[in-house]
Amino acid sequence: MSVNYIKNFYEGCGKPPTVIGQFHTLLFGSAQTFFLGMLGFAVYRNEALPFSCDPDKREINLFCYNQFRPVTPQVFWALQLVIILVPGAIFHLYAACKSINQCILQKPIYTVIYILSVLLRISLEVIAFWLQIHLFGFQVKPLYLCDATSIMGKNNIITCMVPEHFEKTIFLIAMYTFTVITMVLCVAEISEIIFRKLC
Repeated sequence: MSVNYIKNFYEGCGKPPTVIGQFHTLLFGSAQTFFLGMLGFAVYRNEALPFSCDPDKREINLFCYNQFRPVTPQVFWALQLVIILVPGAIFHLYAACKSINQCILQKPIYTVIYILSVLLRISLEVIAFWLQIHLFGFQVKPLYLCDATSIMGKNNIITCMVPEHFEKTIFLIAMYTFTVITMVLCVAEISEIIFRKLC
């Protein structure tokens, strides 16, 4: 790998080809990562420990927590961040391999490839949004009804208390908002590219 290749990749990732893309990188790369890293882990920390059910037995608490949260939100959102970055990173790798130093969107083929990478990013955001709704819903309720039939041996519904449910609801809404803003920025970025080509 040559030094120029690494330099081209670094410069391409540091300065996306559109103004909206630059804003998106700033919002996505720093604000959302800070929000998730600092506040998300503070709100969710080790959520399984204070999660308690009646009867309060460790194995029942863990079983019901795994039913309540099949995927922890922090892991889901961290994975979402990484996956959403992949299309842009692939485009910039491609541009770095071609050693493109001028404005990357001057050639139509690069414009098409860039638009495809943004469309892929939108598609991944929509999938992540749907998964987030499916996994976490829009509200964390203070009580969770756990079906413990498989470990209790009889038809048994156990009531569990969810700690800090209001904070978690606010954080869920904030993460939904980040996802919607990211999708809007992607659509605006495609509009900016089309507007530039038409003018």
